[in-house]
Amino acid sequence: MLRYEIMVESGSDIKSGSNLEKILRSGQFAVTAELGPPRGADRGVIEKKAGLLKGYGDAFNITDCQTAVVRMSSIAAGRIVLDAGLEPIIQMTCRDRNRIAIQSDLLGAAALGAKNLLCLTGDHQKFGDHPMAKGVFDIDSIQLIHLVKMLRDERKFQGGQELKAVEPRFFIGAAENPFADPFKFRAIRLAKKIAAGADFIQTQIIYNTKKFKDWMKMVTDMGLHEKTFILAGVAPLKSAGMAKHMKHNVPGMDVPDEVINRMTAASAIKKGKEEGVRICLEVIEQVREVKGVAGVHIMAVEWEEAVPEIVQQARLYPRPKL
Repeated sequence: MLRYEIMVESGSDIKSGSNLEKILRSGQFAVTAELGPPRGADRGVIEKKAGLLKGYGDAFNITDCQTAVVRMSSIAAGRIVLDAGLEPIIQMTCRDRNRIAIQSDLLGAAALGAKNLLCLTGDHQKFGDHPMAKGVFDIDSIQLIHLVKMLRDERKFQGGQELKAVEPRFFIGAAENPFADPFKFRAIRLAKKIAAGADFIQTQIIYNTKKFKDWMKMVTDMGLHEKTFILAGVAPLKSAGMAKHMKHNVPGMDVPDEVINRMTAASAIKKGKEEGVRICLEVIEQVREVKGVAGVHIMAVEWEEAVPEIVQQARLYPRPKL
């Protein structure tokens, strides 16, 4: 199993004891993937997806009403995933909760066994199925990271009151987009999230590997890779239409024309999915050699069936057991 340069950590630095944290701290190249909760109350949907993904990742993101579309609670779905023998990464957005509700949900998620948390601002509600909904955005993702760190390390609520009961011990994650403008400030934004308390980072989907490498050069020049674990985001495309939609309609996405042309040619002969997986594998092969990259995060949106094939073909299977 490929190893990468890692900061030296002592046992006292363990934050949550999660499998993901152990894999990363051991120097193993980590693999995470996404498991999207259903638009309904059927736990069987989650159990089926868990069966497909089991053994093909170290932990799995449970999305929180992704793209502002109503879905089953990420915390409830995370408990079902735990029951199925997988480790969840609970996503939590600031879009739908004020700081009181956020802290309440954090305590509940920890009580249900969650050990990994991904802190997100959240897609604006205008992009979802309830554009008339009132967004909360009481705090942003950087403030959320700091709030979680305060609860865990200082045993204090965000308002300053002491937490006298058992504290939630999360391995704290954050997202970062290497491609958004202004590009020269992206590493500085990452530094703010690390300073707030982010233990690991999952990036936006990568298709422009050259620009990603340029960003990682800035990150490593600042020494940020020694302060957090960076997982490169990858995703298999299903069709030329999906590639074009991501290029033109998804904020912060960078899909080069070369990728569009490859997907267009493949889709014309009904081979879009195969080419999408091939491109994803090529990206993984490139980013795993980049200094400071500690793993990959596979975002096969509503296409969990593709994850086992990608992990196996990328020579990232079987996953280590610690």
